[in-house]
Amino acid sequence: MVELLSPAPVGWGGTLLLGLLHSLEIAVGATIVGLLIGTWGAYGKLYGGPVVRDLFAVYTTVVRAVPELVLILLLYYAGTDLINQVLTATGYQRVDISGLVAGIAVLGFVQGAYSTEVIRGAILAIPQGQIEAARAFGMSPGLLLRRITLPAMLPFAIPGLANLWLIATKDTALLAVVGFFELTLATRQAAGVTKAYLVFFLAAGVLYLCVTLVSNFLLGRAEKWARRGMPSIKEAR
Repeated sequence: MVELLSPAPVGWGGTLLLGLLHSLEIAVGATIVGLLIGTWGAYGKLYGGPVVRDLFAVYTTVVRAVPELVLILLLYYAGTDLINQVLTATGYQRVDISGLVAGIAVLGFVQGAYSTEVIRGAILAIPQGQIEAARAFGMSPGLLLRRITLPAMLPFAIPGLANLWLIATKDTALLAVVGFFELTLATRQAAGVTKAYLVFFLAAGVLYLCVTLVSNFLLGRAEKWARRGMPSIKEAR
């Protein structure tokens, strides 16, 4: 087992760690894209006009209704083909979209729908008196967002966004079906060559667990920081 998991060329440990690195790159990129879409979507659903609200309602409903694997296959293949068709029709050459960019875009699009609802719920949880007081002082929408809305919604949004981050780290495994080299595909390759399926899939499970434990620690600290100055649950009782 030690020889199989060794990072030296004889073992496959280095391959698994490289796959884990690619998984984390996809997860981080997709989470950032999802947060940007989610913030925009939450504001659109809360404060946008009827057309904007309906568009974001359709987006969040469709993405959350269709299985993620189906969305990944559809967006990965159909999306890249559509981009190249548009480029060809406008007189430009076809481009080869890297798997990293495509994976971030696809998972970010999926994450955006869930982030929209998490952030929307967090904004609704803010005491409306704070929003009304800021408007009474004449704050612009941008200043209101930066000074009041974002800091006040963080304690309510972080638990939900933390779950989405952990989901993103595991959803990267779905990209193995389109041939993107990440931890799951690296594990399948190592197990297929050596026939040591139990060893490598247990190792992959341990790596995913380590990512979850580290993430829980860091996100717990972030939530504690966001709730500074707020009464704890015990004090509220």
